[in-house]
Amino acid sequence: MSRQENPLKRPRWTVVLAAVLATTTVAPGASGATTQDADLAQFHHQRVEWKSCQRDPDDADGRALDEAGVRCADIRVPLDHSRPRGRTITVAIARSKATDTAHYAGPLMFNLGGPANPVLSAVPLARQAMGATGAKFDIIGMDIRFSGRSTPIDCGWPASWLPRSAGTGRDSFDRMVALSKDLAGRCARTNADVLPYASAANAARDMDVIRAALGAPKLSFLGYSQGSYLGAQYVQRFPQRAGRIVLDSAIDPDQPGVTILSHPAVAARREAALREWAALAARHDDLFHLGTTTEQVLSTVHRVYLAAATPLRVGPYLVDDTVIPGLIVNLLIDDSEESALELAATVQVLVRAADTGSAEPTEALATSLAGQLTGRDSVLRSAATAVQCGDAPVSRTVETYWRTVETRRAEAPLFGPLGSNITPCAFWPNPPRERPIRIRNGVPALVVQAAGDISALLEFGQAMHRDLRGSRMITLAGARDHGVYLFRGSSCVDAAVNAYLDTGDLPAADLTCSE
Repeated sequence: MSRQENPLKRPRWTVVLAAVLATTTVAPGASGATTQDADLAQFHHQRVEWKSCQRDPDDADGRALDEAGVRCADIRVPLDHSRPRGRTITVAIARSKATDTAHYAGPLMFNLGGPANPVLSAVPLARQAMGATGAKFDIIGMDIRFSGRSTPIDCGWPASWLPRSAGTGRDSFDRMVALSKDLAGRCARTNADVLPYASAANAARDMDVIRAALGAPKLSFLGYSQGSYLGAQYVQRFPQRAGRIVLDSAIDPDQPGVTILSHPAVAARREAALREWAALAARHDDLFHLGTTTEQVLSTVHRVYLAAATPLRVGPYLVDDTVIPGLIVNLLIDDSEESALELAATVQVLVRAADTGSAEPTEALATSLAGQLTGRDSVLRSAATAVQCGDAPVSRTVETYWRTVETRRAEAPLFGPLGSNITPCAFWPNPPRERPIRIRNGVPALVVQAAGDISALLEFGQAMHRDLRGSRMITLAGARDHGVYLFRGSSCVDAAVNAYLDTGDLPAADLTCSE
C-alpha cells in the first residue's frame, strides 16, 4: 500500500524506541544537592576533553558521528554520589554544537527512555529533526550510567525478560519465575559491586555534574517515556538549574521502576488497541487472510497464543506463550501503517507455525526474537533492568505475582499476564538504596502526550502534569504514538514545543492538538 492509499502511514523522525532516591521532598526553589558541593567540585570543574567519537576501526556509529561533526567525551562521576571521594565511573556524552550562536540557548540534553537506551548515535538525527529550534542549542546525548558507551553493566544474560508474559497458565508462569531468578543471579555474580548505584536518581545527579563540567548555569532537557522520569528527577533535585524541560510520553512519577508495568489500565488499553488493529485486518482480509470480521481476527490471535503453550518452531527459535504477547504489543505501540502491516505479517508467521509445525520469520520478527531469546541485547537489558530495580521496591513473594496474574488474566486475557508478570527485580541482590523521591514542584515544564498511548497512558502524563505544578500539557488527540514531538509529524505539537524551546515561555494554557 502506498502512503496515498492508506492514511495510517505517518512520517517518522527515527525508529520509536520501545516499550520502562531521597526520602524527603525537595521544596520548589531548593537545590536538593548542596551539602556535598565542596566534595563534588573536582567533578564539576573537570576538564572536558572532546575527542573523536570513533573508538576503533570497526566503530561504525562513532565514525558516523565524526562525519556529522559531533564530538564525544567521557565525564567522570562518582559511583556513589554520597561518597564523592570514592570510586568513580565514566558517563559518555556526545555534543553537536549550536550553529545559531546569535540566539544561543545553552545545552539541551535528550534521552530516549528505555530506561537505558543508548542515545549518542542519535545526536545527528536530533540536530536534523529540531531544525532552526535545535540550532540554538548544543545538542547533548548522554548514555546514562552503565549503558551504551558509559561504564557498562553486562550480566551475561542468555535471554531477556521484557517484554515477556506469564503466559496461559501456571507452568508458563513458573518458567518465568525460573528465568527471572536466573537473570538476577547472573547480575549478582558479575556486577554486585555496582548494581546498588544504578537508578534514575543517580543518573539525574550525573546530569548535573555534566551541566557543571560544561560550564552551563542551566540544563535544558528533552526526555521520552522513561526519560520523562529522569527529567522529573532532575527538576526535583536541581530546580534552580533546570532550563527548558520537555517530557514526552510521560510516566506517572509516583509509579517508577517496574511498578508502572502492572497498572491494570495498561492491559485494557492494549486489548482495545488490538481490537482496533483486528478491525483493520478484517477490512483487508484479501491481504492478510486472518479473518473477515474483527472477532475472527481476534480469535486467530488467541488461537495462536493458546497453541504456543507448546512452543512453536519459528526459524531457529522456539516461541512459546510467554513470548507472543510481547511480540504483538511492540507492534501496537503506534498506529502507523508500517506497524500494522508488520503485525499482520507476524501473526501470519505464527499461524503457519501453529498449523504446520514450523515457519520462517520475517526479517523484523527474526530481529525481535533474537532480542528476546538470545544474549544479543544482554548489555542493554542488563542496564535497563538494573535501573528499574533500583528505582522502586517490589514484592519478593512469588505467589503475590501469581495472584495478580490470575486477576489480570480475567480482565485482559492476552495482555493482563504480560504487565503483571514477575520480573528479575523480585530476586534482585539488593533492594533500592534510596526510597523514591516524590516529584512535587513548581518548575516550568512542558508535558506532551498522545491520547491513545498504550504504554504511557494519557492519565500517566496527566499525573506528571499535576505533580509538576508549573507545567503545561499538550495532548495529541486521535493518536496512539509513544513518542510524539518530532516522531509523529504533528505540525501542531511540533510548533508548540518549538515555540517553548525557542523562547522559554510556556503556552498560556494547556493545549489539545488534532492531526
